[in-house]
Amino acid sequence: MRTALVLLSFLTFSLIDAAPAPDPVLDVYGKQLRAGTSYFILPAVRGRGGGLTLASIGYKTCPLNVVQERYQLGNGLPLTFHPVYPKKGVVRVSTDLNIKFEATSTCDQSTVWKLDSFNGTLKQWFVTIGGVLGNPGPKTTSNWFKIEKFEDEYKLVFCPTVSHFCKVQCRDIGIFIDGAVRRLALSDVPFKVVFRKQT
Repeated sequence: MRTALVLLSFLTFSLIDAAPAPDPVLDVYGKQLRAGTSYFILPAVRGRGGGLTLASIGYKTCPLNVVQERYQLGNGLPLTFHPVYPKKGVVRVSTDLNIKFEATSTCDQSTVWKLDSFNGTLKQWFVTIGGVLGNPGPKTTSNWFKIEKFEDEYKLVFCPTVSHFCKVQCRDIGIFIDGAVRRLALSDVPFKVVFRKQT
């Protein structure tokens, strides 16, 4: 009986290991996104703003918020992707990952993305920086995002599965117009994006 249980466990783990990996995320040139390599996140639909960058909101200098450039000629700041379980350095769809601006911050915080606390006035969850790179668990749940296939391109989502102890509300990341600022926030309307490698 013990031998049968061991064999069954081995077969179960073998089947899990044999499961196909999710598709790789591709850049605008059809090449696979690589973990730790710098890219620009750009809108797939031209004429609707530029790439992603950082900005302070209102009278608060810190924390900095993730925002979209107002004009399409602006590429924004380069970012790197850090999957929770990097396999051969490829960034794949539907996989938990950290997103990090490859830039210095004027605030005393990391440039890793995180979902900020709920803004009661605007009734929105916004994407800011100050997250933790790696270290998956209940305390870092807000630091994990995913890239999903969306129509013929991609979208960003907040739906972390790194911790089995936390239940989160899975939502798309979209653009929230806050005065003249285009802020990244949880949304029912996805921000359709493409990725271009920094040269």
